[in-house]
Amino acid sequence: MKILLFGRNGQVGWELQRSLAPLGEVVALDRAGADGLCGDLMDAEGVARTVRAVRPDAVVNAAAYTAVDKAESEGDRAAQVNAVTPGAMAHAAAEVGAWLVHYSTDYVFDGGGTRPWREDDPTGPLSVYGRTKLAGEQRIVAANPKHLVLRTSWVYAARGGNFAKTMLRLARERERLTVIDDQHGAPTGADLLADVTAHALRGLAAGAGRPGIYHVAAAGETTWNGYARFVVGQAQQAGQELKAGPEQVEPVPTSAFPTPARRPHNSRLDTGRFRDTFGLVLPPWQQGVARMLQEIL
Repeated sequence: MKILLFGRNGQVGWELQRSLAPLGEVVALDRAGADGLCGDLMDAEGVARTVRAVRPDAVVNAAAYTAVDKAESEGDRAAQVNAVTPGAMAHAAAEVGAWLVHYSTDYVFDGGGTRPWREDDPTGPLSVYGRTKLAGEQRIVAANPKHLVLRTSWVYAARGGNFAKTMLRLARERERLTVIDDQHGAPTGADLLADVTAHALRGLAAGAGRPGIYHVAAAGETTWNGYARFVVGQAQQAGQELKAGPEQVEPVPTSAFPTPARRPHNSRLDTGRFRDTFGLVLPPWQQGVARMLQEIL
């Protein structure tokens, strides 16, 4: 299998280089591109030409505009990267008979209610970022029947900055932390996303599974406050010297931290369709976060 990967240096893209390698040849591009190939999603035609030139069996798009608040003032740029170019990528992939794997987000929903979102629930994004990601989904589905769109939530990785690292830094500096407790979801590791992508892609290539939109997130749920308390508690158990422990992580509502973009309160995702279709287990979020902490502490 020949795989064309966009966004190789992002959190998920970095892990995908590892997880996809056993499937065959991986042509991995970042925004700068290489060997005359275009990896810049601001250039839709250049990306489409690259797909046609490489003629892969599968295209995996791990590149995206993810600056949620900045997207409120950069709507055109967010739309180009999250919607227009993925649509062109999907069309070019269809021309060469390739699968397209693309990552989306819980932000396509309005965050209402308390039950986990299912794939066929009505969408209603609250932000420019969410609207551009939804538009990307729609363009891909319309352009290429061989698509796998994976919606996920609260992605983290040991590499680069993340919420856990921020909480640990603050816990070393301060005797009290205030963290939002009315947004619910599941922290999902980039390594988990990369691994299940490889398994699903191998299944599709073998005629197992089926195309479509799927929800993929670690099992269980928490709030950002619960996430922070878990991180701080794990660090304490590992012998880290902190000024603030889990009991000093105080809950506050979203309104305590106003942001340009509205965040959904309910980011729970029902992953039953993905698990049943591909026969995969999505482990508890605590397992992945604990493993990540072992790497960074």
